[in-house]
Amino acid sequence: MPGANTPERETLVGVISDTHGLMRPEALTALAGSDLIVHAGDVGDPDILKELSGIARTYVVRGNIDKGSWAAALPENEFVELGQCRLLMLHDISQLDFAPQDAGFTAVVFGHSHQPLIETRGGVLFLNPGSAGPRRFKLPVTVARLKVAGARMDAEIIELNV
Repeated sequence: MPGANTPERETLVGVISDTHGLMRPEALTALAGSDLIVHAGDVGDPDILKELSGIARTYVVRGNIDKGSWAAALPENEFVELGQCRLLMLHDISQLDFAPQDAGFTAVVFGHSHQPLIETRGGVLFLNPGSAGPRRFKLPVTVARLKVAGARMDAEIIELNV
């Protein structure tokens, strides 16, 4: 069978959240080369979405600070199919009102807390890329990367030098 031993193509997903109107050049550099980008809300300025879309196709959800007509068009949650993986995006994890594993999701991407997190719960990857916008308290300024191949997802947090 042709291609039977061909490894599955890896998809690189750039993950960002809580930019709060600030698109740092370091974040753009960290996301460069992504096959697609997901922004988990609190965008703060529609120009940020234009910048991210210049790198790769971008999916975004509305955060609690996203106001105005541009933000009203953003969904509260988004579903992204990546090969055999299903990704659920929402801004505030406390708004998750169902078990993602029961709905067949492989991962949940969220923001809001500004605290980076990679954790597996019930066989589902939970990923918060942290905040790429203005520094809050003593939390790091971060984005994340997801590598997806077949049914496998590997996540990493990238701390920005700012």
